[in-house]
Amino acid sequence: MTEHTIGTREEWLAARLELLEAEKALTRRSDELARRRQELPWVRIEKEYRFETDEGSASLQGLFRGRSQLLVYHFMFGPDYTAGCPTCSAIADGFDGSVVHLENHDVAFTAVSRAPIEKLQAYKRRMGWSFPWASSYGSDFNYDFGVAYTEEQLSAVERSGEVEYNFTKDAWPSFSAVSPSRLRATGAGLLAEIAATVGTDAATYIREAPGMSAFALEDGVVYYTYSAYGRGLDGLWAMYQWLDRAPRGRNETGLWYRRHDEYDEG
Repeated sequence: MTEHTIGTREEWLAARLELLEAEKALTRRSDELARRRQELPWVRIEKEYRFETDEGSASLQGLFRGRSQLLVYHFMFGPDYTAGCPTCSAIADGFDGSVVHLENHDVAFTAVSRAPIEKLQAYKRRMGWSFPWASSYGSDFNYDFGVAYTEEQLSAVERSGEVEYNFTKDAWPSFSAVSPSRLRATGAGLLAEIAATVGTDAATYIREAPGMSAFALEDGVVYYTYSAYGRGLDGLWAMYQWLDRAPRGRNETGLWYRRHDEYDEG
């Protein structure tokens, strides 16, 4: 028997109209934030980055593929992973079909990961995705854009318990109050469970982090315009947008979701 409030249609409508006003206010606020993102100053990219793609080696400018804007999803797939992060995989399920629409609006899209291109291609075939996916293996790109950590940075985390992520220094981004030493000693529960899904241990898993970045190309110059990390990616996770409108919301317990080919049939 449900413990949720039961009401009449009239009571529901009155509550729904009140909620509608709040939703409209949130929409207007979201429009304002979008404008503020676009008003951020552009930062010229001076460094040369190289990527491996399905078409061969490419520069950052080459990832634009003839367009003036580029969106990058920083997909957690480290060199030692045997599969992509399940969370990033769920997000990718949502954006895979959007790429053609972005491309026809002067916006190129690509995922970027540190794993070698052969691993990315194999996993992409397994998942049935069609979006472009570039390997930054051997490049500083992921480190420079705050989604990968060196051994030196991990050592600093050991000392301070903090890491720089999402433009601030805070507890470890994947799960708070989790240091590499604790991960190695205990596995840290859920984080170890997630790490096992990519074929590695927790300490290796958290050398990667999720995020997205945006770039502009003007007069042959590439500019960095925006990044988001952590829960700043919630709006890009299509599954969550639907669950937030379901009667019980996200209703999360542990690692409840899987890659789309790992659910039991029926």
